[in-house]
Amino acid sequence: MEAYLLGIDIGTGSVKTTVIDAQANVLGMAIKEYPILRERTGWASMDTKTMWEATVHCLKELVVKQGIEPGNIRSIGLSCLCPGLTAFGENNEVLMDPIIYSDRRSIRQAERIQRSVDLDAVFEKTANNVMSGAISVTSMLWIKEEHPYIYEKTRYFGHVNTLMGMLLTGQYGIDHTNASYTALFETVGSKQWSKELCDLFGIDMEKLPPVLLSTDTVGHLDNKEFIGLGLPEGIPVIIGGADTPCASITCGVTRHGDACESAGTSNVITICTDKPRFSKGFINRCHVVEGTWVYQGAMSNTGASLRWARDELCKDLTEAASRSGKNAFELINEEVEASAPGSNGIVFLPYMAGERCPIWDPYARGVFFGVSLDSKRGDLLRSIMEGCGYGLRQLIGIAEDLTGTEYQSFVSVGGGANSIIWSQIKADITGKKVLVLDIKEAASIGAALLAGVGCGIFGSIQEAADKVKRNVTHVILPNGATESVYEKGYRTYLELYPRIKDLYQNYQNC
Repeated sequence: MEAYLLGIDIGTGSVKTTVIDAQANVLGMAIKEYPILRERTGWASMDTKTMWEATVHCLKELVVKQGIEPGNIRSIGLSCLCPGLTAFGENNEVLMDPIIYSDRRSIRQAERIQRSVDLDAVFEKTANNVMSGAISVTSMLWIKEEHPYIYEKTRYFGHVNTLMGMLLTGQYGIDHTNASYTALFETVGSKQWSKELCDLFGIDMEKLPPVLLSTDTVGHLDNKEFIGLGLPEGIPVIIGGADTPCASITCGVTRHGDACESAGTSNVITICTDKPRFSKGFINRCHVVEGTWVYQGAMSNTGASLRWARDELCKDLTEAASRSGKNAFELINEEVEASAPGSNGIVFLPYMAGERCPIWDPYARGVFFGVSLDSKRGDLLRSIMEGCGYGLRQLIGIAEDLTGTEYQSFVSVGGGANSIIWSQIKADITGKKVLVLDIKEAASIGAALLAGVGCGIFGSIQEAADKVKRNVTHVILPNGATESVYEKGYRTYLELYPRIKDLYQNYQNC
């Protein structure tokens, strides 16, 4: 019987599932979107029930509509957005739905930490800054202080792969890539929970789940819905990792110096290193590959900014796309192409719900600078894409300074990579060659690869990654004719945030 592997990626706005075979060929893929909950201004969370229903929907799509033989699935691997802080009770009940990375309800807790602890000492152990939502200790403290009864009832805190592992097996765990974003884990050093950090922040260490390698088994399948769809009871469920490390192994980022860009709701440049030297401008974490780490320049809401523009500024394009059978983003691309480089003088800051890298500011918000009576909708849309490009150039510059390496090119995957005009804009602004891969949903494929290593089909992550077929669909070279206009735009981009930084917090505190 042929062996199949199932990868599940729980993303910010959708579940993606992929089935591969032992040669890493993609046999089936399904996607189901769901909304992020925004119950109050600044809050962002996932509804566990909706997320789970979307997961089951995808599995049914694979089995019923695409004809995947479920009995051939030997293992399941998990990938997830990170962080998505969840609290679990003694009877496996979900006490708090996942509070995701863009959530700002714990600003007060984060600011107290920033005032009262030695942040340099924390960074030495964790390799990360502390920011509300983006580092999940702040969300744990919010629960402890605002909902003490939930904190007392909590058996374990965990992230979204902890949640999925529990739903599929009844068991608990968290991997190194997710634990790196808690501020309670020694990313540099023991790669275990730190009692010193737990005591410093006031979190009971026994409420943290077992730490696993990304290829370890969290438990064995006992979920009735999955088994009812034909998956074999008792197959291993592999804990996997956070979405960008999972996506990066699909892209071949497994060795020191390898780099890729993931363009989805967020935009993340990922660089693999075997030397734990880190920049405070980046998010840093253990990689799924043992003995390595990844620097990650993560802009939180680049793809989300374009989706916001689609929903709020382009309702007519959405309706036209529906009538013609097109995707609304195809029509957006056409309007962007009609706008000249430089967006008719508009520069966009993509900080729509605070920002992680490199400014680490929960108060920051989006800005269209330079809008005039001559501005067209296409100029606004193009400026969103260019704002992402400017941010990407800034992050690549930090990486080059940190590593002493000048990157000539990078591979690009994710939904944003499907827009050739957006990839061209990135190439023009960064001055780098962009290699667009024909890989759809790299994170779920990466989760399936980890499942294969965990159950013994692949001997190592390197072996698994080497089996992936990476066809370059587009090689996009920088257009030198745009250099001067983008240099001017980039300098404006860099200058804007420092000039208005103080206004953000003052305005929001009014």
